Amino acid sequence: MASKTFAYVLSVVIFSFLLQLHSSAGQTVVKGVYWFPGSGFPVSGIDSTLFTHIFCAFADLNPTTYQVTISSSNSAQFSTFTQTVQQKNPSVKTLLSIGGGSSSPSTFASMASQASTRKSFIDSSIQLARSYKFHGLDLDWEYPSTSTEMNNLGLLLNEWRAAVAKEASSTRNTTLLLAAAFFYTSNYYTLNYPFQAISNSLDWVNVMAYDFYGPSWQGSMNMTGPPSALYNPRSQVSGDTGIKAWIQAGVPAKKLALGLPFYGYAWRLLDASKTGIFAPANGPAISPDGSQTYSQIRDLITQSGYIKAYNSTFVTNYCYKGLTWIGYDDTESIFTKVTYAKAKGLLGYFAWSVGADKNFTLAKNASSTWGP
Repeated sequence: MASKTFAYVLSVVIFSFLLQLHSSAGQTVVKGVYWFPGSGFPVSGIDSTLFTHIFCAFADLNPTTYQVTISSSNSAQFSTFTQTVQQKNPSVKTLLSIGGGSSSPSTFASMASQASTRKSFIDSSIQLARSYKFHGLDLDWEYPSTSTEMNNLGLLLNEWRAAVAKEASSTRNTTLLLAAAFFYTSNYYTLNYPFQAISNSLDWVNVMAYDFYGPSWQGSMNMTGPPSALYNPRSQVSGDTGIKAWIQAGVPAKKLALGLPFYGYAWRLLDASKTGIFAPANGPAISPDGSQTYSQIRDLITQSGYIKAYNSTFVTNYCYKGLTWIGYDDTESIFTKVTYAKAKGLLGYFAWSVGADKNFTLAKNASSTWGP
């Protein structure tokens, strides 16, 4: 019994030491972007000089074994991802992102519920990251939806951190980076995230400060809205509210990256003469859910005569023509958001996704605004 107690105490001391080492060796800046194969944008086309970190999305979670896997259709692109993006920028870091909006949250919940299944996830993720030459891993569980799941998320993050530290020590490899994409604010509909585990175990959090309004969503179908407002005098749903909540919860500003959407949403107006934010509308326009990439929106402005506007109160761009209205981020709002992130002492920013900004207009704006 005494030997078991000693072993337990020793393990706690070692883990605490590893956490201290980790916390003293954090990132300096994140200029991040996600890439995913469904975008149709080639990995070789990414101007990686504009980024410090590029996320390759998404690896899958097997619902039976709880191991992280890469589909056969993605294997070839994922296996050469790091090598390809480092040709233009040898210092850029790559992270394998796991999950995403189309993955089953119940599978993640089941995986995180037991130590053995968490271990399956953790061990397989590390093995994949090493074999595919990624510099880190990114968790995108959307979303833990009970207090038990949030608690289990904390256990998962702590065990993940301990495992990557142990693996780096035993192999003498550089420790894998650990990041996660979380809700725009520190609680998911009143459920608090595990703040201590996040602060201790993640290198940073990608704060998804977007998708606040959409034309196919209940509550925002009948009027236009700023999809990713930095400020919102009408409600608490904004990027600024979320960032402040994360910091007030105890997660250091230097562990937060502000999310930037390289896309927007199109509404169908009820009255062509009413073209402002919160104008009467009737669901999506142009596409089934109204989504439009930044490149598509720019083409509408330059080629189809859409009128462009910027609202500095909300920090959002929009454009309109006839009965179509599109809310999105352009150079004005990107500049203001990146300036805000730097002034708040955040670690940086990230964008979804690189293929939506084909000419890198927004990426160049963000990178130059932050500076070297």
